[in-house]
Amino acid sequence: MNILQFLACLLMGVSASAHADEWSLDQLMRTLAQTKVGHASFVEKKSIAMLEKPVESSGELFYTAPDRLEKRTLKPRPESMVLDRGTLTVEQKGRKHVLPLQNYPEVAAFIDSIRGTLAGDKSALERTYQLNLSGDQQAWTLLLTPIDAKMKKIVEKIRIAGIGNELRSIEIKQADGDSSLMTITQLSPP
Repeated sequence: MNILQFLACLLMGVSASAHADEWSLDQLMRTLAQTKVGHASFVEKKSIAMLEKPVESSGELFYTAPDRLEKRTLKPRPESMVLDRGTLTVEQKGRKHVLPLQNYPEVAAFIDSIRGTLAGDKSALERTYQLNLSGDQQAWTLLLTPIDAKMKKIVEKIRIAGIGNELRSIEIKQADGDSSLMTITQLSPP
């Protein structure tokens, strides 16, 4: 092997390894889309301006691709929220509320930020948010910034962090200064 062949092989190797290390939004979306069923525990801390200390809740999350999410809050009191396609069902204190999301576009846009991320649906996310990915496959952060004026009045930004195809945290900064941070721990599918 002459020096030119050696340099060519070396450059091709560097190019291939650099390409392998790249982490793009499209790669993240493809990786997330591979998850068809998920089960996790969560701890959520909500900071509300009118309260002295954050409100903490915990429970379980369930996901079935592409559009079913369930959040079962166990503490401080039982509560259930089920998103199935275009309907949100909330059960708390023995009462059940069924909300068709088509009647609540701002709520739908917020829910679609989580659902779109879990499903790896980049086009759904881009309808409502500007997307900015940082990090790599081992530790990534996806920043969602609303592009719609009505949505900007509700949510300043949503920061979703994860490892590979697992979401590890969801942080929501509201336009009014309130915020929430949900820490997620993956569990075996039920």
